[in-house]
Amino acid sequence: MKQQKGNFSKKFWQEDFPGLPVVTKWLDNFLLNLSGVGLLVFIYDIGFEHAAYEPPILLFFYNFLFGAVLLSLGIRTWLMLKNKHRHPSLIFEGLLLGFMLVAVVARVILRYKITSASTLLRVFEANELIYGIIFYVFFVEFSKKTLLFYRSSYHPAQLFVLSFLVLIAIGTGLLLLPQATYVPISFIDALFTSTSAVCVTGLITLDTATVFTPTGKVIILILIQVGALGIMTFASFFGIFFQGSSLKSSLFMKDWINEENLSQITRTLFKIVSISLGIEMLGAVLVYFSISSLPPDIIPDRLSFSVFHSISAFCNAGFSTLSLGLYDPAIRFNYNMQLVLAFLIIMGGLGFPIVFQLYRSGRQTVKQFFYGFVNKKMVKHPPRLFNVNTRLVGITTFILLAAGMFLYFILEYNNTLAEHSLTGKIVGAFFGAVTPRTAGFNTVDMASLSAPTVLLYLLLMWIGASPASVGGGIKTTTFAVAMLNIFSLARGKDRVEVFRREIEAETVQKAFAIVLLSLLVIGLSVFLITVFDPELDLSAVAFESFSGFSTVGLSLGITPSLSTPSKFVMVITMFLGRVGTLTLIIGLFRQVASLRYRYPKETIIIT
Repeated sequence: MKQQKGNFSKKFWQEDFPGLPVVTKWLDNFLLNLSGVGLLVFIYDIGFEHAAYEPPILLFFYNFLFGAVLLSLGIRTWLMLKNKHRHPSLIFEGLLLGFMLVAVVARVILRYKITSASTLLRVFEANELIYGIIFYVFFVEFSKKTLLFYRSSYHPAQLFVLSFLVLIAIGTGLLLLPQATYVPISFIDALFTSTSAVCVTGLITLDTATVFTPTGKVIILILIQVGALGIMTFASFFGIFFQGSSLKSSLFMKDWINEENLSQITRTLFKIVSISLGIEMLGAVLVYFSISSLPPDIIPDRLSFSVFHSISAFCNAGFSTLSLGLYDPAIRFNYNMQLVLAFLIIMGGLGFPIVFQLYRSGRQTVKQFFYGFVNKKMVKHPPRLFNVNTRLVGITTFILLAAGMFLYFILEYNNTLAEHSLTGKIVGAFFGAVTPRTAGFNTVDMASLSAPTVLLYLLLMWIGASPASVGGGIKTTTFAVAMLNIFSLARGKDRVEVFRREIEAETVQKAFAIVLLSLLVIGLSVFLITVFDPELDLSAVAFESFSGFSTVGLSLGITPSLSTPSKFVMVITMFLGRVGTLTLIIGLFRQVASLRYRYPKETIIIT
């Protein structure tokens, strides 16, 4: 009898999921379903008006949910302690459980007035505490389930495209909630706004400041943040952290985050999320201090304004909570704020691999300095920190910014920059060169730009930001490789070389494919919009299509006047520009396993 009991205990603790007992798997599903229901109730709570009898019912449900989550987490934490293979997520599980227990004690004290220090415990009585727990539990449990996608036969490109489609659909539904807007909006406007936010474009058919309520603005901000970094990046980070990674999940993620070392996938994901949030936090602080001198009636809630514009700038989204954007009279002469936003735009558009290498370079420089200071000699052979990709991105970005700033300063000196001082003209020209790099903010009247400046903007928007960044466009490296290939052909070379390295032929082929596909998509977009809205000016339509495909968000003022078919065209254009036309084609067509044959070569007359 005792032996049977021991066999039952051994069978009970047999691991069905890696490192977790069978009961823990059931609890995972229960918490996911419970938090999912709680999330739907929360959306109903904030999205609709309620009758007098509904608030007490909702309050009862939230308290019930709090207790059920507390009990489930307690059981799961106990099971994880019993399991010999303890996962590092146990620490966070224990912290959440301890926080919830403190909240229970605080609520008991507040209910029965056990102590006079009840005013210090009011924070635990707020419903926002339960909302946060709902979001946290749902996102963690949902992230664990996303790892199951990596076991499927889906191509990574298909999952990438599908994640954006799902996020756009969710955002459209949320923006259609009655409490998300002050006045009802149409489906196409909700779809357009959601796509623009998820694709970090910034084109708007509705005034963000006057149409959307604070709830609607928060929804837009979340769509911008998740759309910029990618929902699969967030989900995979939490999923791998709390569930553990596998070889297949690492192989899937390495292409998304441009990390060749499989052992560094989790660390790279952590760097992407933490560095992004850290830069946005720093930017929000700097924006807050840059507007501190403004009267309170101009920007009543400075904190939310700072957070919104910091995230929007770093994500290269271009959304603003001001009706006139940064062209608002109270903002367009605030040069400190413009420099902060320009810094955020550049950091977001450089690409995470470049930011990582800059960080490593700075750290290595500091180490060499202290080593030389202590040992009275410098390192003779410092490590090679910048690869060809980093150098190419850095040089191309610098040339585009410098040339763009110089040309903008000359072309608009007596035009849109005429009202500014010399310092303002320099800052305005710099900001004018930065913002077409997929950012979308404007400090001047876009409709008043001269024709040469519009053409300059078309080029800058088309090139866009750098790869593996939150920006759009064909990317700086694509443009650089295409130009290098032209120079190589002109010099009679049969390969592309730069910095004493040879560029792979596959990279050159992809560059020209991206260039051609981008021009085809933009051309088709211009053609369709002119068909649906023939009264619109052709240059304004072309500017709109370039801006939409490159996820810039700048406009010459025709976006609100687009017809419904033209809005659908722009939705598709923004989506293709964000996910990448080549990525979409790769996801749709089945990859050839291998080419073990070769046909005889033929020459095609090109010139």
